[in-house]
Amino acid sequence: MRSGADWLVCAPQEEQEAFLEGLSEHALCALPWLFEFWALPHQLPPAGDWKTWVILGGRGAGKTRAGAEWVRAQVEGGRPGDPGRSRRVALVGETFDQVRDVMVFGDSGIIACSPPDRRPGWHAGKRQLEWPNGAIAQAFSAQEPEALRGPQFDAAWVDELAKWRKAEETWSMLQFGLRLGENPQQCVTTTPRDVQVLKALLKRDSTVVTTAPTEANRANLARSFLEEIRARYDGTRLGRQELDGVLIEETEGALWTSARIEAARVETAPELDRIVVAVDPPVTGNSGSDECGIVVVGAVMKGDPKDWLAYVLEDASVAAASPLQWAHAAVAAMDRHGADRLVAEVNQGGDLVRTVLNQIDPMLPYKAVRARHGKAARAEPVAALYEQGRVRHVRGLGELEDQMCRMSTRGYAGKGSPDRVDALVWAMTELLLDPAAQFRRPSIRTL
Repeated sequence: MRSGADWLVCAPQEEQEAFLEGLSEHALCALPWLFEFWALPHQLPPAGDWKTWVILGGRGAGKTRAGAEWVRAQVEGGRPGDPGRSRRVALVGETFDQVRDVMVFGDSGIIACSPPDRRPGWHAGKRQLEWPNGAIAQAFSAQEPEALRGPQFDAAWVDELAKWRKAEETWSMLQFGLRLGENPQQCVTTTPRDVQVLKALLKRDSTVVTTAPTEANRANLARSFLEEIRARYDGTRLGRQELDGVLIEETEGALWTSARIEAARVETAPELDRIVVAVDPPVTGNSGSDECGIVVVGAVMKGDPKDWLAYVLEDASVAAASPLQWAHAAVAAMDRHGADRLVAEVNQGGDLVRTVLNQIDPMLPYKAVRARHGKAARAEPVAALYEQGRVRHVRGLGELEDQMCRMSTRGYAGKGSPDRVDALVWAMTELLLDPAAQFRRPSIRTL
C-alpha cells in the first residue's frame, strides 16, 4: 500500500504538474496539512470498531507524528470553529517534560502538525492545549497517576507506554477517566518492551495494532543516523526491538536473558582452532514440519579446556525443509566457514541422516549424536557456559537468540520446537563440554 505522496513523487513530471495544476488555490494550500495524503500505512488508524490503537515502531519510525495527527483528526472539525469528534483529550507521557517537549512542542508534535487557522494555544499554568473550536487536551505525567483521578476524557494519546515506571497504575487511572462520548478511543505510540501492561493490552480483542521498523521512515531520517544505528544494533536482539519494533518477550526462569546475550556480543570472531556445524533435523519434511536447526560455532582452544572460548558464527536454519534441502544448507554452511565436522542429532532420522548427507558429499566429516535427556536438561550446561563468559555471539543471530530466551528449566515457552537451540547445544557440547569432560575424567591405573 502506497501513500498519495509516494504516487506523486514517483509519477512522471507531466502527471505531477497536471495533478497540482488541477487543484484549486484553497486545496493547494491545504495539501501540506492533509496527513492522509502524506502518511505511511502504519501511521493511519485501522478501520473497524476498536478501543485502543497501538503503534509499535522502531526509533524514528514516525510514531509521534502519527499520534499527533490522530489527535488532530479527533478534535478538528470541517472549519476552524467547527466541533470535532472529541473535545476532552488526555496527553500522557513518561514525564510532564516529555509531554510538553515531544508530544506538544516537538518537531512532530501537535503544534508543529497543525495548520495556522487550527493551531491550538498552550496554557502552561493549566498544562493544556486549547483549540479555536474549544477542544482541550490536558498533559499528564505517568509518574503522577493520581493526577488522572477525577478528570474525564473522550480521547487519549499515550506515548512510550512501555517505558513508564508506574505503568499499571497510570494506565488504570486513565481507563477510568476515558468515559465521555459514545465511543472514547485512545492511541498508544511506543517502542515495544517486555512489560506486562503492554503485553496485556496487545492481547485484548478491542486493541488494533500497526507496526513499522525505523527504515520505514528513512525518507525523513538523516542517512548518518540510519548508518550509525544499523552499524551498532543491526542483527542483535536489542536491534529487533529498538529498530524493527518487534516485541521481544522474556520467559520467566529463562536459561538465557537478553542482557546476558548482549554482554556476549562481538563484532568479529578471532582466528579459530576448530569449527563445527550442528544440525537438528525435523521429523518430517513438509509445510507443517518444524524448522531444521543449523548452527555454526567455532572455538579458540588454548590451554586448559575449561578456558576454551566458543564463538557462535551463524544461524543457517531453514524452515519446513525436505531432507535434501536441509542437507544442502548444512553442507553449504560447512563450506562457507571451512568447518571441520558436521554434528547431527539422529534420534528421529537414524541412518537416514547419514544417507542424505552422503548423497551430497560421501567424504563428509560427520558425527551422529543421540539425545538421552530432555531439551531443557541438555541446554542447562550450555547456559552455564554463558554465565562463565565462555561464549561470544556475532551479529545476525536474532531468531536463535529469541528461542534461547524462551527456553527455561521447565521447557520451551515458544511455539513449535526449539530446533535452533538444539543445534546450538550440540555444537557447544562437541566443542567445549565433551573435551572438558574428557580432561576431567580420572585415568584408570592398571594394578
